[in-house]
Amino acid sequence: MAKGRRVFTYFSLHVLTTMNYYIYILECSDKSYYTGITNDLTRRVNEHQDGRIEKAYTHTRRPVKLVYSETFIDVKQAIAREKQLKKWNRAKKEALINHREDVLPELSKAYWSL
Repeated sequence: MAKGRRVFTYFSLHVLTTMNYYIYILECSDKSYYTGITNDLTRRVNEHQDGRIEKAYTHTRRPVKLVYSETFIDVKQAIAREKQLKKWNRAKKEALINHREDVLPELSKAYWSL
């Protein structure tokens, strides 16, 4: 091996490239919920709070409050979860926010029986 040359194993490359992804739910000032995804939760919540993105849903609904988040290593799983939560009605989101996962099946049945 040449002097000064580093050899990376699969493990070391995996550790160097591992990134967390977050899905999150914000409660807006009008009491609506916004669901999003990011790789830097603190930065993204601050962007919503500061109104940096004028076309964002939350821009005119500030202040916002982070009420729920989940962490993922796999971005595809995070995207799938975000899509799932965006389809949920308010009652299901509130059950999740309030750690009442036990009522989610019943809320799903109620939704489908309409």
